[in-house]
Amino acid sequence: MHELAICQSLLREVAHIAADRHARSVTDIHVGIGPLSGVEARLMQDAFPIAAAGTIAASAALHLRCTGVRVRCESCGAETEVPTNRLVCGRCDDWRTTLVSGDELLLERVELDAPRQVRQAEESAHV
Repeated sequence: MHELAICQSLLREVAHIAADRHARSVTDIHVGIGPLSGVEARLMQDAFPIAAAGTIAASAALHLRCTGVRVRCESCGAETEVPTNRLVCGRCDDWRTTLVSGDELLLERVELDAPRQVRQAEESAHV
């Protein structure tokens, strides 16, 4: 089950983000998964608590968003959503397409519990 290794890698990145922002804990982790990424969402959801045990994200909720497959046609220029097993243009049916999305595994958002003074300092730094 490579989803456990993926969760461990994801949590290393989340730990770096939390440390940079002096967070006390991580409350939510949002990830986008494409159907061509080779990652099974259910298996990742099952592996997450094992990987998160003993980390700053031990009590975090993992939110997975499954994305669709999109291709751009080299003939007509259309960008269309297509089935995972048929990567041809949805408009003209040409086979010469480029994958736009569907193979991604993206850390989209991390929600943290950070000390109030750090949040205020970051808010004023972004003004």
